[in-house]
Amino acid sequence: MCIVGRWSGWIRVWSGVPRGSVLGPVLFLIFINDLDQGIVSNTLEFADDTKIFKEVRDNIDCEALQRDLDNVVLCAQKWQMEFNVKKCKVIHVGRQTDCCEYYTGGSKLVEETLETDLGVWISADMKCSQQLRYAVNKASKLLGMIKRTITYKDLKIMLNLYKTLVRPHVEYCVSDYRS
Repeated sequence: MCIVGRWSGWIRVWSGVPRGSVLGPVLFLIFINDLDQGIVSNTLEFADDTKIFKEVRDNIDCEALQRDLDNVVLCAQKWQMEFNVKKCKVIHVGRQTDCCEYYTGGSKLVEETLETDLGVWISADMKCSQQLRYAVNKASKLLGMIKRTITYKDLKIMLNLYKTLVRPHVEYCVSDYRS
């Protein structure tokens, strides 16, 4: 880097990417670019979150999913990255009750029946009651805040406040039923 005509020196970086750096996101993407190579299960990646999922019908499918988890851990270790195993969880979706246990880095993954992902509540039975409860609760709190803090309740102002503050929470991740 050059500041006022003076160049800084080089420094050896052994691993990791400085948090908040300009190159941080690009370097992170380079590190995880091959994370899903050799994996037969489906993967979804968003920022630093990775989801691995697969339809499991028998023990062969369980073993394939466990191999994929092991491969992801090996890839992360290759790039000197670590998974936060405490944040890694399993959710078995569907009616099957005889579920497999999965491990990451020697630790058994916690099994959940309800989990939030990108602000959406997902339950093992795939019912949306928890998501609805969350959205209604958030909207009610915002409506109460508007009622308590706004003294001049002009229709146009109230409508704009509703559309700006409340409605996005009610409609978040709701598919259009009219389609």
